[in-house]
Amino acid sequence: MSSDFAVSVANVSKCYSIYERPRDRLLQMLSMGSRRYAKEYWALQDVSFEVRRGEAVGIVGRNGSGKSTLLQIITGTLTPTSGEVRTNGRIAALLELGSGFNPEFSGRENIYLNGALLGFERSRIDDLFDDIAAFADVGDYLDQPVKTYSSGMLLRVAFAVQVQVQPDILIIDEALAVGDALFQKRCFQKIERLLSDGVTLLFVSHDQESVRTLTNRAVLLKKGRVAAFGVSSEVVLEYRRQLHDDESAYFGEIAKRIGDKAAQANAVKLDVSAALPEAQAQESVGLTGASRSDRLSFGDGEAKILKVETFTLDGEPATVFYPGDVVRIRMTCQSSITTDKLNVGVRIRNKEGVKVYSWGTLNQDMARRARNESDALFWTHTVQAGEIFQVDLEMQCALGVNLYEVQGSISYEETPDYMTQRILHWIDEAAFFQVLMKRDEYFFGGVSDLKMRASW
Repeated sequence: MSSDFAVSVANVSKCYSIYERPRDRLLQMLSMGSRRYAKEYWALQDVSFEVRRGEAVGIVGRNGSGKSTLLQIITGTLTPTSGEVRTNGRIAALLELGSGFNPEFSGRENIYLNGALLGFERSRIDDLFDDIAAFADVGDYLDQPVKTYSSGMLLRVAFAVQVQVQPDILIIDEALAVGDALFQKRCFQKIERLLSDGVTLLFVSHDQESVRTLTNRAVLLKKGRVAAFGVSSEVVLEYRRQLHDDESAYFGEIAKRIGDKAAQANAVKLDVSAALPEAQAQESVGLTGASRSDRLSFGDGEAKILKVETFTLDGEPATVFYPGDVVRIRMTCQSSITTDKLNVGVRIRNKEGVKVYSWGTLNQDMARRARNESDALFWTHTVQAGEIFQVDLEMQCALGVNLYEVQGSISYEETPDYMTQRILHWIDEAAFFQVLMKRDEYFFGGVSDLKMRASW
């Protein structure tokens, strides 16, 4: 492996033997391989990728896709059935919470224990101890057995040890999810400092925005295989598409079973496809085998976004705005069915991939319902099959200087509260606009204008 690479995973596979009964394990041993008493379960199959030194790589995938197994093989706590993993540098891993901790030892004693497991002499841990204790910030509990710790306190101590010893490769597997918001913020700040110092990061998280913004590249695992490997934003889009397709198939199967049962019972036929609630939709985009427009959109298809445009308040097409301007986003859509209960919305992201804002017609409808207003609701408006309709969404521009992407969506909302949503069409990169600043007239720094005022 080249010295430019920190981690090399080559054709790694991991197979587990699944026994129906405990005694089958003994029978398997006695059979000397002449008969199979176990079923094979391949947690990983032919996984290959390389991580360069100083690179941040995310690993995403549904539960059971093989993420944790892969990380355990990389750290050396599991042996692959076939294939090879090579690493350059000292690894610090935050995998299962509390792994490497003795529950009877105090936090202080476990800090020294973990340091020893990482290959450090006691004198080195002595030098680092104050920094570790300060980052963990568990107070007097530091001298109490860790079996009395909450999961958040355990995370604090474990993370503090791993990052203060300045590893060459840092591996994190979902552990940060148990921390409070303030500690997570401190963790991400520390990770960013480590990355700037050249530390290599392997990061597993279901928080797609964290993967998108914290990592350069990402690996998508599906049923133990690499489904995509590339730029993080594109891999996350593919992951979202996968989630949407899986959920659509799941609820479609439920609808089929309900329909079959109703038919057998000679029940009245129901349009279950429209009545079934679907989980909050996941946005996604594919990476291979499709045109760019196909890769940037998905949905069930009963309605479609034809185009998304940006205008000034006067109705003039525009792609450049200044703070204080009115931005009008026009969504032109077409329905292939006659329906109501629709929601037309947008998500706005800056060029760094951070979601700045999301809003839809249903947000306005919910507010009007809460105030018992008599104004018409878009949710109750019926569109006819084949009808082309437009929805204008307006906002006062309070954004900082940046390039912004508009993502468009049209969804079916069984209830007017975002609780039973089914995405009909979602499209990324539907439109772009830029915000500039007239420095001599009105100026502020940051991502948003908080309209601060001074007094004295």
